[in-house]
Amino acid sequence: MQIKTATLIANACDDEYDNMALLCCHGEGGDLFSLTRFPDENEVEITVGDDTSHTVSSLKVTFSTQRLRVEISPEDARQLKGHEQFEIIHGTDADELAEVHRTLHIIMNNVGEYVSEVG
Repeated sequence: MQIKTATLIANACDDEYDNMALLCCHGEGGDLFSLTRFPDENEVEITVGDDTSHTVSSLKVTFSTQRLRVEISPEDARQLKGHEQFEIIHGTDADELAEVHRTLHIIMNNVGEYVSEVG
């Protein structure tokens, strides 16, 4: 599944939601995609659209200046409309990339593989 968005929204520690780490975007067509993780959990919740979410304990995330790729197992994909890969093409400002990287590092800590191509 591919989503095009103007920017990624990142919050490494949302005080209003029990210090949850959040990364989300809204696609040009209105699509919602998010990755969330609470500090005391070893799982990441993936949300696609307004009504489909699934918690995973293993995934791979690759982040670059213009793309975010999330890969999950076929078993987990069955719960997310069959998509094993989500590719988010983004136009996030260069000065916000460090916060996105920091948030992804928190979300992915000990829950899979995180590859950052952002320096």
